[in-house]
Amino acid sequence: MEWSLENVREMVAGGMQSIRECEICAFAIAMCVLLLFMWYCYRVGREHGSSPLRGRYLSGPSRIGGVVGGFMSSDCRNRGKGKQGSMLEEQNGFAFCQSSECFRCTSAGESLNQKLYHSLQDYAKRYTWSGMGRVHKGVRDQGRYLNSRPTIQRPEVFFLPDLPSAPFFSREVQRHDVELLEQSFPALMAEFESIYHQPPARSGSSLPPGWKSNNTPRGQWWTYYLVNQGTPLVLNVRRCPRAWRVLGQLRTFIANNVFGNACFSVLTPGALITEHYGPTNVRLRCHLGLRVPPSCELVVGGEPQCWSEGSCLLFDDSFLHRAFHEGGAEDGPRVVFMVDLWHPNVAAAERQALDYIFTPGRLEDKEGK
Repeated sequence: MEWSLENVREMVAGGMQSIRECEICAFAIAMCVLLLFMWYCYRVGREHGSSPLRGRYLSGPSRIGGVVGGFMSSDCRNRGKGKQGSMLEEQNGFAFCQSSECFRCTSAGESLNQKLYHSLQDYAKRYTWSGMGRVHKGVRDQGRYLNSRPTIQRPEVFFLPDLPSAPFFSREVQRHDVELLEQSFPALMAEFESIYHQPPARSGSSLPPGWKSNNTPRGQWWTYYLVNQGTPLVLNVRRCPRAWRVLGQLRTFIANNVFGNACFSVLTPGALITEHYGPTNVRLRCHLGLRVPPSCELVVGGEPQCWSEGSCLLFDDSFLHRAFHEGGAEDGPRVVFMVDLWHPNVAAAERQALDYIFTPGRLEDKEGK
């Protein structure tokens, strides 16, 4: 091959043409990948929504009923279940769960395990099995996990295996949300005062609108729910716009499944919440102290802790726990703002799958199919 200026020009021109053709192919491939990604985001967005709480309280009170206080007592189990459960929205006095949509009151055992597995399969078909190792293991062996757990930690509904556990957690594990809640202390306190000092909702009741009284052996335990088992309570949310905005800013609030709750919780002097277990180990319960008189204590897994006004306390309520207020009438009530946050070791893919499996009403729908 003779090297000449003409030959060099031809080689350069050929190389430039090849580069242009490659650029066109690469651009076309990139556009296809981008379109596929946009389609995937659209599918995920339709199912989960970009903001879990945005606008949900405007959808209507179709699923207001549920376990009061997120605590299943023997009274709750023994009461009849019916469609009238949705009528509990503004009921005061001792309100017990009567809703067929209450997740923790549905029968457990093999029936629940099968529904969980079918829901996981549906999720995997629609999305992916990637990152589902622990969730699949937990769903597959759920009965064995729940029955073989030590008595100190025994979640009632779902146990995710290989998850680090402890009765109490450092505030650092959910630092952003803890700091946001503590910074919102004045606003939350003001909102509590506004809903707590309203006149009774009806004659014969001592509770203002939206408050519910829970079953306790002594004293009074009142709760005012904004989100109950993943479902916003419409009228309560409208009365607490600032608290609702705070929930919308939390990064790890469980807003899309039945394990998520948010409420104001009041213990009167002399009250005792008896020992019980939470439904799952995938969440951490966060208490922001609003009013904390002396002689109040929370005992989780045998470890006692005291609340502090303006500070958050993180604990795993799948451990056996109880709370009490042994102060006198002059001390006033103990008040906390309670929210359920994701356990820090539950991965994003696992959270998405659990949101899908435990979407409010999903397992009940499957039972009727």
